[in-house]
Amino acid sequence: MGVRLFDEKFGAERLRELPRGPGVYLFRDAQGRVLYAGKAKDLRRRLAGYRNASRRKAHRKMRALVREAASLEVRPRESEREALLLENELIRTLRPPFNVDGAFAFLYPALGVGDADGCVLLAFTSTPEAWSHLALRWYGCFRSRVRARAAFDALVALFGRVGHREPLSRLPAVPLRRGARLEAFRRLPPELAAAADAFLAGESADLTARLFERLLESASARREAAAVEQQLRTLDDFARRDVAALHRALQKTGRSGWVPGAERDALFIAERHAE
Repeated sequence: MGVRLFDEKFGAERLRELPRGPGVYLFRDAQGRVLYAGKAKDLRRRLAGYRNASRRKAHRKMRALVREAASLEVRPRESEREALLLENELIRTLRPPFNVDGAFAFLYPALGVGDADGCVLLAFTSTPEAWSHLALRWYGCFRSRVRARAAFDALVALFGRVGHREPLSRLPAVPLRRGARLEAFRRLPPELAAAADAFLAGESADLTARLFERLLESASARREAAAVEQQLRTLDDFARRDVAALHRALQKTGRSGWVPGAERDALFIAERHAE
């Protein structure tokens, strides 16, 4: 059934006409809307997988695309890197319904550190440009919103244990949309803000050690040792899986500073193909 349907929709000779090189393929519906954008090292081999998709669970998405699509467009490219960059751009701009990764780059969050009126500020948002009046130092953006938010929450909880967390009514005005957060802390040990900058930049992991030393002096932290340990582990996991990966990509491509969501995936593609 899969072979017959593929041939009926896209032509029995379509695969033979395709190049054996890299490129991007687009499945479109009857109105011409892109349902899915994919990349292939070998276009003929990759699309043969759709034609021969079985009833196995792993092939469910392939079968659904062939069933829903009305046309198939192929865009050959000179290299796999060019194909990856084109795929990334199409997914980001068109947001095809069958694509998940990269379709919501505008939601990739950044974390910020700064100071205002004697307070240390911590920020979490996917729109740092809307917070420019705070002059925060931004890090990211990070693709895993879940891990980035967990790390931010852990950092807020730990800073709250060694400093004084300010109430919402005393915070600067910022646009808090899409789950954005702003927190402020007074009486925070001065070295912790600098350590947070180095931690989020991927330059040093001293932050967790410095926090641990300070928390040893806190009776409430000692009483809640299990929660504190989990928060420190959350920061370590974020540093290993997200911060370090972004730091390597920036170094390898010769970039620095905050990377906007629209450029983040392209940065990692460039890193993978950098000589």
